[in-house]
Amino acid sequence: MSVDTPRRIVLLRHAKADWPQMSDHERPLADRGRADAPVAGRRLAEAGIVPDLALCSSAVRTRETWKLAVQELPHRPRTVYEDRMYEASLGELIALVNETPEDVADLLLIGHNPGMHAMADALCGDAEGDLLPRMNRTGFPTCAIAVLTFDGPWKSVEHGVARLVDFWAPHA
Repeated sequence: MSVDTPRRIVLLRHAKADWPQMSDHERPLADRGRADAPVAGRRLAEAGIVPDLALCSSAVRTRETWKLAVQELPHRPRTVYEDRMYEASLGELIALVNETPEDVADLLLIGHNPGMHAMADALCGDAEGDLLPRMNRTGFPTCAIAVLTFDGPWKSVEHGVARLVDFWAPHA
C-alpha cells in the first residue's frame, strides 16, 4: 500500500456507561448504552466502514461497546485491546495512531472523552459542511462517531492533517 493511499480514522466514543460503586475502569454499559452500541455498528456498516484495525481501550465500557457494535459489521476486523487508550491524552492518542502499520487503510479507535473529541477536533484541518461546528456543539456524546480522512503515512498524522467527512451521534 502506497503512503499516498487515502486513509480513514474513525473515532467511536464508548456507549453510555452505568455508575455503580466500582473503579472507573470497570464500569459497565448502562441499558441505554447496550441499546445504542449496535446502532453505532449499523451506522458504520451502512457507511461502508469496516476498519482494517480496531484499537479499543481496555476499559469494560469500551470493550462492551465494541462487542455489541462489531456484530453489525460484515466481518470482524483485527482488534487490539489497548491499555494506553484508557485516560489517554491527545498526544498519547496521536502517538498510537502514528504506530499503525502502513498496510492499514481504515483505523477505528474506541475510546473515551475528552480524548475522542480532542482527537477529532485537533486532526480536523477541514470539514464538510457544518460537521465541525455540529460536532463541537454536541460535545461528542456517548456512542458518537467521527470519520476523518487524510493522505499519507500513519506516522505523519498530526494536528490539522485530516478532513472531517462524517459525524453522527445516536441522540443528537
